[in-house]
Formats: sequence, C-alpha cells, structure tokens
Amino acid sequence: MLIRRLARPMLAAVFIYGGIGSLRDAPNHAKAAAPLLEKATGPIKDSLPEQVPTDPETLVRIDGAVKIGAGVMLALGKFPRLSALLLAGSVVPTTLAAHAFWEISDPQERANQQVHFLKNLGLLGGLLLTAVDTGGKPSVGYRAKRRARKVSAQAHHTADAVRGMAKIKK
Repeated sequence: MLIRRLARPMLAAVFIYGGIGSLRDAPNHAKAAAPLLEKATGPIKDSLPEQVPTDPETLVRIDGAVKIGAGVMLALGKFPRLSALLLAGSVVPTTLAAHAFWEISDPQERANQQVHFLKNLGLLGGLLLTAVDTGGKPSVGYRAKRRARKVSAQAHHTADAVRGMAKIKK
C-alpha cells in the first residue's frame, strides 16, 4: 500500500538521524545515559557475564548502530515489524535518559524536555502500530486458529467416517 511505502521512511528518518548523531558524539550521549544505566545495572552489574557491555559509551554506540540499521530496514520495508520492535526497544531508554523532564527544576527547560518526551512517546506509538501491521494479510494468530478449526473439522469428519465403516462391517 502506498501509505506504508511513504510512512515507513518518514518514521525511520528520525531514528537514522539520531543513530548517526549518537555515533558521531558518543561521549556526550554516554554522559546523559550514564545515570540511567547506573540505576538499571547497578544492582546486577556484578552478576552480568563479562561479555555483556556495561560501559555507557559502548552501549551508546550499539544503540546508534541499532537505530541506523533498523531505521534503514524499516525505511526500505525489509522486515518492518522486526525493525519497528528494535526501534521501540531503543526509544524507551533513550527517552528516559535524555528527556527526564520530572528531574528538571527550570520551568522553561522542563517544558522543553516534556515536549521531547511526548514526541518520543508518539514515535513509540507509531512504532508499535508498525510492529503489529500485517500489511493487509491475516495475522499469524488468525491463520493458526483458522488452520486449527480446519484440522479439527477434518478430524471429526474422519472419525465419523471410521465409525460409519465400523457399522457397515457389523
């Protein structure tokens, strides 16, 4: 559908741009992410495998790469549902780290960050809609239920036929 071909690149553009920005300025983005990362990983940091990165700058670079990769895939319409889920998973920590308006005392800056927070919330809504969009095709759940009903009907039909054959033999 034409709307999907237009809407997906428009939705993806902000993530591609943001991912490039994260990679270009990872140290500053890492400073903003560090407090949230410390809250999230502090209690479990010692129990995490050493292969799991906990360095803020590394995580910002990974997040930037995910945004670029998933954004490009979404824009091209390749694996759009998976791409939207990856971007949704990326936008949540980014929003909490960069736009925590409830922690700001200056009224003007607080209002500015609240607008950005709500904008990201709207983007998250668009990503969630994209993640469940089946492109006009029936969902997997619908197809599974339909197939199960057909198999059940076929099994009942077969059982009735077997019972009928058993009556004839008697």
